[in-house]
Amino acid sequence: MITVFGSINMDLIATTARLPKPGETVAGNGFATAAGGKGANQALAARRAGRYVHMAGGVGKDGFAADALALLDDAGTDLSLVKHVDGPTGTALILVGGDGENMIAVVPGANGLVTAADAETAVGRMNEGDILMLQLEVPVDAVEHALSAARAKGITSILNLAPLIPDAPRLGRLADIVIANETEFERLAGQVGMDAEAREAALYRLHQETGQTLIVTLGGDGVIAIRDGVVSRAQGLTIEPVDTVGAGDTFCGYFAASLDDGLDFPTALRRAAVAGSLACLKSGAQPSIPSSKDVADRI
Repeated sequence: MITVFGSINMDLIATTARLPKPGETVAGNGFATAAGGKGANQALAARRAGRYVHMAGGVGKDGFAADALALLDDAGTDLSLVKHVDGPTGTALILVGGDGENMIAVVPGANGLVTAADAETAVGRMNEGDILMLQLEVPVDAVEHALSAARAKGITSILNLAPLIPDAPRLGRLADIVIANETEFERLAGQVGMDAEAREAALYRLHQETGQTLIVTLGGDGVIAIRDGVVSRAQGLTIEPVDTVGAGDTFCGYFAASLDDGLDFPTALRRAAVAGSLACLKSGAQPSIPSSKDVADRI
């Protein structure tokens, strides 16, 4: 079983021919709303990958709450650990340029009211051998408590170091598996401007220090990872991206689901990389997450 402990948002998405520069206004050519939040995105990805998933987090008592949970509910995700609090549901304001790149501002809302007690409840319902997946869009103390409680119970923890907050390097040391993009990994390693050779050397160094499984996503260049002293690489698909906003979360959810399904590590990486590529072909974080069949067909 997979439990995802993290954020639940409503995404407000505007598309433009190009992203604005600071202080600049550009004309939009489209607008949509979509359920989002890194926690909810990853939970839906793991569920669409075919695994049983609990979502733990919070939504507000507002008009966005039901819509933010709708796709998770439709997919059969267990929502019994989602609390409803006074105030707004978390919101993400997203600009997507014509090349698929994006800019995002996140307003935490109910996500900011997720607590260490909520973490204790979520982990308390898990068993040894289960998988706990976390991100950094809920309060630091709640994430830290969840990671510590998981380790005490023999639960495998996966921490996605996004968004990149000051506590990310410290929290990263508490997880069994860390997933980061290039910028996040540089912060974890304490070294900026790494080329491919320096990145691989840093992977070895951190792995020797911590024994953790470390995964670095590289966008169109695929993924590099280290586990049990062995470096693995995987490629996604060659695509023309429409919207990259859901790619990282899709990778994380599919990777967790693949491990939970008993796939070996290189196969899990490849499956997750292909799923992340497919998520770039549609707009919106959750609507773009592919089905297990779609991923299998492309592999």
